[in-house]
Amino acid sequence: MTAGGFFAAAPDAALAALFVPFDVGELRLPADGRALFLRARAGMRLREMAQPGWLCEQGFLPFADELGRNGLRVGEPAADEKFPLVLLLPPRQRDEARALFARALRHLAPGGTVLAAMPNAEGAKSGEADLTKLAGAVQHLSKHKCRAFWSTPQPADVDQDLLAEWLGLDAPRTIVDGYVSRPGLFAWDRIDRASALLAEHLPANLHGRVADLGAGYGYLSTQVIARCPRVDALDLYEAEARALEPARTNLARAKRECGRELATTLYWHDVTRGLAQRYDAIVSNPPFHQGRADLPELGRAFIVSAAEALLPDGRLLIVANRHLPYEAVLASRFHEVRALVVREGFKVIEAVGVRG
Repeated sequence: MTAGGFFAAAPDAALAALFVPFDVGELRLPADGRALFLRARAGMRLREMAQPGWLCEQGFLPFADELGRNGLRVGEPAADEKFPLVLLLPPRQRDEARALFARALRHLAPGGTVLAAMPNAEGAKSGEADLTKLAGAVQHLSKHKCRAFWSTPQPADVDQDLLAEWLGLDAPRTIVDGYVSRPGLFAWDRIDRASALLAEHLPANLHGRVADLGAGYGYLSTQVIARCPRVDALDLYEAEARALEPARTNLARAKRECGRELATTLYWHDVTRGLAQRYDAIVSNPPFHQGRADLPELGRAFIVSAAEALLPDGRLLIVANRHLPYEAVLASRFHEVRALVVREGFKVIEAVGVRG
């Protein structure tokens, strides 16, 4: 945990494994000191290896902030920018990972090397096989229960048709009920059951300015628009930048379908660091894990931020897995706390009246 939030980017085995090829002499850092690190994560090994010419790309804001606090340059490469070394930590979701491999090759300079690392238990062999399909010959090393694999392809080695196809895998796409999402987002290809339960129990008398914390591709916000006609302003907070474009599309459709005007704003923001606005009501399906590890402190941090942002008579509506221990922090922050429904392993809780 950092002073500002619970999402600090802790060093992990994949990051350590990523630099093993340099440690054992299989690879050398570029002479010009330039590299692109896609899906970069902060950690001791990165601080040891990174040079001033490295550019770290990270769309999850808490991780991006941690990279910046470590003195690393964070941003996005220009569309035509090329690097002699492209590093990446591919995600578990395969379509998202394939799109990332394709982006890595698009930004690779002639004669350059693309290097990835993945935990063995999270698809490392599949990731290596995908890079092989795309770039040709691949080498690998195993360490820390992870696999580092790399390729230094000639232009003729790269399957350009496959590269174009895989670049498109990251594009927002229609999933169910007309919603737009993209691979790798939370519940990206469906309507999350917990969020649907909360939507079913949204009070029609919600009014004024409302916030959706951890909005994802915007499902809950669209339901607020459809079910709560007295809401006249709606702010969405989401830490994953890749979710913002689908959310914007889904909001636009929801406003067209409801046939009324209301102000909507999307914020790329880490909710655990607090909110700048004050609200009449807040809705949330707060995260309670980081990667595969349960971390209920995340949900509690969302509750604290919500309580601090609500007006004195404001209302918080959250949904959570039934076993998560949120009641104590809710009772410490609100005068009234009650469960609206407990069903299918989830609970919808309403908290009203912020304690001074």
